[in-house]
Amino acid sequence: MVEHDMREIDVREIGDRIREMAVEVSWNLGTAERECLRRLSEEEESPLGRKILSAIVSNFEIAAAERRPLCQDTGLAVVFLEIGQNVRLVGGSLLDAVNAGVRTAYRDALLRMSVLNDPLLRANTKDNTPAIVHIEIVPGDRVRILFGAKGGGCENMSRSAMLNPSDGKRGVVEFVTRAVQEASANPCPPVVVGVGLGGTFEKAAILAKKALFRPLGKPNSQLHLADLERELLDSINRTGVGPMGMGGTRTAMAVHVEAFPCHIASLPVAVNLDCHSHRHMEAEI
Repeated sequence: MVEHDMREIDVREIGDRIREMAVEVSWNLGTAERECLRRLSEEEESPLGRKILSAIVSNFEIAAAERRPLCQDTGLAVVFLEIGQNVRLVGGSLLDAVNAGVRTAYRDALLRMSVLNDPLLRANTKDNTPAIVHIEIVPGDRVRILFGAKGGGCENMSRSAMLNPSDGKRGVVEFVTRAVQEASANPCPPVVVGVGLGGTFEKAAILAKKALFRPLGKPNSQLHLADLERELLDSINRTGVGPMGMGGTRTAMAVHVEAFPCHIASLPVAVNLDCHSHRHMEAEI
């Protein structure tokens, strides 16, 4: 490809966009999330559950009005970058630019620094970096940025398994439902459930994570997976976990399933949960 077919994008522009997104998601819950939580507060059958959901609604209204964090756990920055193959990145290191955006956002907005330099030594990096970055090369000349702030309580409830192919759909439903039920109050339900199916051990986990970034409640374009999402949502809401694990009929806001081809001998499945403060944004450059 000749050079004039390439579009140059300065990595600092990507970093600046991430800085803006990181600040906004900390206090501004998305429209779909707000509408969903209001609807769940009306549908919940448990009196205590309705009271909890009402408090959650008040929380996101106050956060937006006062530009204060939705939660004291302002999260670990998770970034998916879909980079067009006709893009030429200039201006320095892409990862350095991403981390500079996160660092500036968390410092200037006075957000909690939650990242440790080593899982065993456990010294705080004091700037909430490094971010977790996933990069994918796609057709085109644009960069799509998916940003999420992932709290520790919900992330700790992640689960994965290599099911037997004979377990089939029933095995997947049982595994995902059990993961949410055993998580109970820890991920601060009502939760958003990301499910990854297929690929390999690590691919299923990445699919589950990225599934959380789909617009809330938007069904998978493949009908059999959209049917699975509806079945899982019903199964999860029948566990009785309820809002904040205090019992009720509304344990999940949505279930998003993403799938990928897999080996004939495998049925990988991964579950990644997000709390009711479902903080994510999308941008394109």
